[in-house]
Amino acid sequence: MADNFDQRLLHVLICPVSAGPLDYDEENQELISDKAGLAYPIRNGIPIMLPSEARKLAQK
Repeated sequence: MADNFDQRLLHVLICPVSAGPLDYDEENQELISDKAGLAYPIRNGIPIMLPSEARKLAQK
């Protein structure tokens, strides 16, 4: 895959909606906020941390 997300960013990035931690979903190239129920896309290795760009997750 061409996307090269630097996983070290997970130590400094937080969800802009919930201020909670994020998990990296390598398969879908997304950062997941379980607390907010959102998945932020990663495009060309850059996380797009805009709530308007996030995908809503199905509730468990």
